[in-house]
Amino acid sequence: MSAQHMLDTAPLGALIRYSNGELQPPARFTRKVNAWERENGVGRLIKKEAGVARERYTMPASLTLHAGDYGSQGCIVIVVNLIFHVTSRLTFTIVDVPKPGMARVLTSFEGVETLRHLAADHATAEAWLREHQWSNARIEVVADEVAALAMEQAA
Repeated sequence: MSAQHMLDTAPLGALIRYSNGELQPPARFTRKVNAWERENGVGRLIKKEAGVARERYTMPASLTLHAGDYGSQGCIVIVVNLIFHVTSRLTFTIVDVPKPGMARVLTSFEGVETLRHLAADHATAEAWLREHQWSNARIEVVADEVAALAMEQAA
């Protein structure tokens, strides 16, 4: 599926696989493997943004995937988020969607919602929010209809 289709159908918190359609090169070709890994992977959908048209520039709509956190001993040093515009040549597939009853911790800035955490339930989300203290954060429980619709459209 295209990035535009993901933007239209995938719910925040969905696990999305992105791919350039090529087979992974043999491990002995480290540069080729590194290049392949940049265009093939899995991330959690944390943000969907509409396109912007200004007088001097335009920016297509995009989706942001959280690829991972890196650090040690409980201290996160690097957060890797990947932004894909709807014009991307890559293909996208929904691997998993949040289950009904799970809770999303969301923040909003200028009308764009960003997923900060996906918890197993509302109580776990509240505990996470007390510990991490995001301003203007809210908790949204995943409904049955949203999860069913996303899985139906992914199939």
